[in-house]
Amino acid sequence: MLYRFKHNLLIIALLVLSFSLWGIGETIYEIRVEGTQNIAPELVTSAMSLRVGDALDPEDVSRSIRNLYRMGVFADIQIHSEPYRNGINLIVQVAENPAVSSISYQGFKVVKKEKVEELGNLRVGSYWSGNQKAQLLQKLKAEYAGKGYGSAQIEIVEQEVQNHQVALTIRVDEGSRIVLKQITFLGNDNYEDKELIRRMKTKPQGFLRSGRFDQEKFDVDIVSLANFYRKNGFIDVSVGPYELQQVSDRHHELVITLSEGNQFTFGSINIQGNDHFTNQRIMENFSMRAGDTFDQEKFDAQMARVYSMYFDEGFIYADIRSNYKRDADTLNVDIAVVENTRAKIRQIHITGNERTKEKVLRRQLEIAPGDYYRQSQVIRSQQNIYNLGYFEPNIGLDYDRINNNGDIDLQLDVIDKSSGVANGGVGYNSLDKLVGQLSLSQNNLFGNNWSAGITWDFGGSTQNFELNFTNPNLYDTDILLGSNVYYTRKSWTSFYYEIYTRGAAVRLGQPIPWVDRTRASVGYSFYSKKYNITNTSAVMADSTANATLIELDTLGWRYTSALNFTLSRDTRDNIFFPTKGSQITLYSELAGGPFMGDFDYFKQIAQVNWYSEAWKKLTFRTKWRFSFIAPYGDSNDAPPDEKFYLGGTGVDGIRGYPDRSIGPAGGGTRAILFSSEVGYPIAGDQIIAVTFFDAGDSYNNLRDFNFLNFNKGVGAGIRIRSPFGLIGFDYAYGVENRSWEPHLQFGTTF
Repeated sequence: MLYRFKHNLLIIALLVLSFSLWGIGETIYEIRVEGTQNIAPELVTSAMSLRVGDALDPEDVSRSIRNLYRMGVFADIQIHSEPYRNGINLIVQVAENPAVSSISYQGFKVVKKEKVEELGNLRVGSYWSGNQKAQLLQKLKAEYAGKGYGSAQIEIVEQEVQNHQVALTIRVDEGSRIVLKQITFLGNDNYEDKELIRRMKTKPQGFLRSGRFDQEKFDVDIVSLANFYRKNGFIDVSVGPYELQQVSDRHHELVITLSEGNQFTFGSINIQGNDHFTNQRIMENFSMRAGDTFDQEKFDAQMARVYSMYFDEGFIYADIRSNYKRDADTLNVDIAVVENTRAKIRQIHITGNERTKEKVLRRQLEIAPGDYYRQSQVIRSQQNIYNLGYFEPNIGLDYDRINNNGDIDLQLDVIDKSSGVANGGVGYNSLDKLVGQLSLSQNNLFGNNWSAGITWDFGGSTQNFELNFTNPNLYDTDILLGSNVYYTRKSWTSFYYEIYTRGAAVRLGQPIPWVDRTRASVGYSFYSKKYNITNTSAVMADSTANATLIELDTLGWRYTSALNFTLSRDTRDNIFFPTKGSQITLYSELAGGPFMGDFDYFKQIAQVNWYSEAWKKLTFRTKWRFSFIAPYGDSNDAPPDEKFYLGGTGVDGIRGYPDRSIGPAGGGTRAILFSSEVGYPIAGDQIIAVTFFDAGDSYNNLRDFNFLNFNKGVGAGIRIRSPFGLIGFDYAYGVENRSWEPHLQFGTTF
């Protein structure tokens, strides 16, 4: 009995028939391997589906032979059988491919030998076959053609040596690289050669162009030319064949034949088979009007919206096809919709979260078991999980169909990254000069999404100690609990005073369920401050502006008791580098009054950020920030450090000016700030280049407000997302002060 596996169905059929004649179901007493030279017989039997003691099954024989051929070791496999007792013995006769004893390369310059080894998976000791030789020759010819050496002559010489081995010599005559002197089109009745060449990356030789022919680049050009024609109504265009004609020793002419076909205008769309969506709802995706030149690119993009519309409603098995009906030069489109079954989610499996508890990830899901599959909700779930900051960007998503109803199991796979940071660093800003920070933080404490940290900031005019803790899901609810304790010393050298602050704060937050991605939080803070004038004569020189500061200097420690309320909505797609969405924050603080304390004031801050993708990877960001503070009750003025000073970086930053340099003496009670940035990701959301424009002012009275008098700054910078947080460097020009200012910042203006 003989079985030869050469992908020949006839022989397989004969094998099955032969086994059926003499032994299906008989017991196998022995499997004997013959013909091995460099491979152990045990490895052959381990790769087979047949075992001693099994009943003979032709399917197992076929599967065993396929497994052996996949090893790439054998040139031929034969299976014989012989009767033995009440069963049979199997004899597996193999002929091994020769092993490679050595490899030599001749003539390779353009393509390196390392590339040849990669293309052929070649190494000394590997097995060599005729099929491997043919594949390597094909890959090498394609590699040379892609580099413009289409006439390269390649030869592989095999020399048999002892111990069933072969020595390989790979030779190439690379020839000369193809240089295009001219590109000529045949059959282009509607567009001149120059217009078509403009659509190609392949160009003829010129003063600043080498004219080298690259096959891979030209393959892309063929597609680009066809797309250009189809975008302009020539939907039946055919690009090719093409020919390289030699015109001199070094130069070739590229001749491309075109068949343009007719130019069509758009007629009408007829939709059939749709039940879930009305014709009107589907037609909202299409914008071409009757008589317009038919734009294939636009039509395909609008058809993709129809697919997305169905996909987002759970019709992941929907089949939507467009058929063109040509009527003279008018193109009518029939859209046939087969909605099929609507997919529900049975289970959601999450893997890869070794440091983070599964319940933390499940809280971020916008979709749940039992829901219809919605693509938009799944994408938002991915964004929510990534925005936690605990996982790498490549969050895997897949689904498996689990029954005939089309229901699915979702599979989310994440890759952990470190969420704990112990760091220290130094920096520079215009106000404090040399500054530094030492901190220990854990943003995912015990895998519960709790954040805790201790921080010490220090510098020439700053000392800040802070302990903080936040639990965004108190007792596994949506309630956020946060607290912090702090002590700071800040010297405002430009205003000739320093301030000491010690205190604590607590806050509670809760999402607003009926408003998407919106959270309300309330906080209470209690702290004491002491003001100390460092240059009395300078302060007294403007005693009107500094009257409050002069009084506070004599009073020692003063206490503030304040309640604050924050309403925020965040729809950013990526908190590290947003490309779309918005961020709205309304903050109100009431100090003193019913809460007692030494200061009575009301503070209001409103900030709106917009993010949109402008062009390709460029992202446009804008920010408006409005601030207001006013005393009431027993206070005649707000504390000077609670007022608004613009300039530098931070939430009130205007780059191009020193920190806190913009505003009236003693600070402003009102401030308006506008900022815009254009960002470009150099390396994902890890390194981002930005250009920006900032403008704003701080003042005390509405009559002083004037958009035309805003202080303006322009410049460029870079953002680096490091293990120590977001680090940025900006270099900006202040339009009003006509000077350049460098800015190093931790965190971001946006």
